[in-house]
Amino acid sequence: MKDLKDYVRTIPDFPEKGIMFRDITSVLQDPDGFHLAIETMQNMVADLDFDVVLGAESRGFIFSAPIAYNRGKALVPVRKKGKLPCETIEVEYDLEYGKAVLELHKDAIKPGQKVLLVDDLMATGGTIEAMIKLVEKLGGEVAGVAVLMELKGLNGRERIKNYRLDAAISYEGK
Repeated sequence: MKDLKDYVRTIPDFPEKGIMFRDITSVLQDPDGFHLAIETMQNMVADLDFDVVLGAESRGFIFSAPIAYNRGKALVPVRKKGKLPCETIEVEYDLEYGKAVLELHKDAIKPGQKVLLVDDLMATGGTIEAMIKLVEKLGGEVAGVAVLMELKGLNGRERIKNYRLDAAISYEGK
């Protein structure tokens, strides 16, 4: 049986020289790889008690939906600014090359609900940190964070060190 890392395609020098880009589209394009990714992520959080799965736009949706469905939990999307139709709250956060804004419907998380955050990648930790702030603004409790891949060399874990983080795959470099 293949290891999950075997499904990840590595592209050297993308988007710039010296970067080893870890491409997850190769995981998604292979039925066995995609199945293994979902099973691995579900198993990582099997012991967690949560009410809601919060999926980050856009690749986080791919992994959060089957986890929510299989666990019988609500699925809530966190989106880029201007994509949600109802009243929202927002958080601005830093990207590697600029800033971005994430939004969440004001009624998406109820006070006291336990929330599992799901995304495809943990790099610098900015997106996950912004998701945490949104959940806590609405009175929710972060039960844990699950990502397909963590790039440990970018030290994102340091930004969310007070929260449980599970990664299906970890790479030491950037």
